[in-house]
Amino acid sequence: MRDLLSKLDGQGRRQFLEYAAKSALGVSVLPMFNNIVNAAPAKKKGDKTQGKGGKAKRLIYLYMAGAMTHLDTFDLKPGHKNQGETKGIKTNVAGAQISEYLPTLAENFDKMAVINSMYTETGAHGPGEYLMRTSYKEIASTRHPSMGPWIQKFNGRQNKNLPDTVLISSPARHPSAGFFDPSFSPLPIGDPNRGLENTDAPSYLSDNSFEKRMNLINKFDQKFQKKFKNESVVAYTDFYSQATNLLSSDELKAFDLNEEKAEDRDRYGRNSFGQGCMLARRLVENNVRCVEVTFGGWDMHRDIYDDNILPNKTGILDKALGNLLQDLSDRGLLDETLVVLTTEFGRTPVINQNAGRDHHPGVFSAALMGGGIKGGQFYGKSDKGGQSVETDGVLPADFNATIATALGLPIDKEIFSPNGRPFKVAHDGDPVLKLL
Repeated sequence: MRDLLSKLDGQGRRQFLEYAAKSALGVSVLPMFNNIVNAAPAKKKGDKTQGKGGKAKRLIYLYMAGAMTHLDTFDLKPGHKNQGETKGIKTNVAGAQISEYLPTLAENFDKMAVINSMYTETGAHGPGEYLMRTSYKEIASTRHPSMGPWIQKFNGRQNKNLPDTVLISSPARHPSAGFFDPSFSPLPIGDPNRGLENTDAPSYLSDNSFEKRMNLINKFDQKFQKKFKNESVVAYTDFYSQATNLLSSDELKAFDLNEEKAEDRDRYGRNSFGQGCMLARRLVENNVRCVEVTFGGWDMHRDIYDDNILPNKTGILDKALGNLLQDLSDRGLLDETLVVLTTEFGRTPVINQNAGRDHHPGVFSAALMGGGIKGGQFYGKSDKGGQSVETDGVLPADFNATIATALGLPIDKEIFSPNGRPFKVAHDGDPVLKLL
């Protein structure tokens, strides 16, 4: 109890004493107690950001599900037996080489900061994905929020009609809004080619009839809220209200890729990831704060150099991300849009007996672009064979702290979950300030 009171400011202590007095008269103290705990300010600590970051206003988060191979993308080891068949090519930055399968990104390398010293503690996909997206280990008692809901928590909604976070082609196991209330829930889009489905009213339902039905629902909601005064009830009501506003908004067109020229859609690639990246660009243009696009199929245990495996996946990635960066730059959006490329872990430097690469948490690559990031550089190094980190190791929490700092989020601020436990946007991660 004494520890709790020490967390509270003067007003918080007065509120607690007031509620405690009410409890003596038979008024429940538990709801008020939870409100106080959730409002308790974090203890002041040194500023890990050193005043850096904060230039990014939007986030496009590209997740390579299955574990992208580092030796065949951004961390080449020319002349080493572990390199395999992949060759390097020059980029538009002197002395920097990346995979031959990424020619468009090579032309845009001046916009990229590649981290070749990522490492993690798990080689299992599910736990690895969760850790990368949240900075926390997955536990039964608490589901942690992903980055988009954290941005909304600190900065509020950016667009009154469109959702703050959109997930494109994301898995069902995505942590989503975690322990935040439903109003922070991202909007899932299964197929970017179809956009936001089921938004047209049935032919038998006129606008007038639809409005009458919604008014009736609102009346029931108001009665329910009066009877059950609960934050979760209010959050769900707000969530449905936002959905209704979106259905009647002209901004719904942001989800329609048919508004784009056919040749521009071709540039990104006529596949789910390419069209997902184009949709992400359209959404951030319309003030959606965070868009995540997932691209699966990187779990290459067999025949990695088969034309339909590594060359195919890297070709799709190269075309989509390269054109996304170029378009954001041409439209003046890149400086305020942070683009992230990451995965859950790397793949074994030694090629296995099935001509593939297995899971490897010891070291892997990720990249940050735009949003105030200093491009045209590699950060950190793996050893000669790409087996382990040699210098400047970066954990998932450090990576997320760098993202949060670029977005101007308070990485030391604690937010309390409904069960009273404190959490931070990047756990205990330290931002990589040299990239900002």
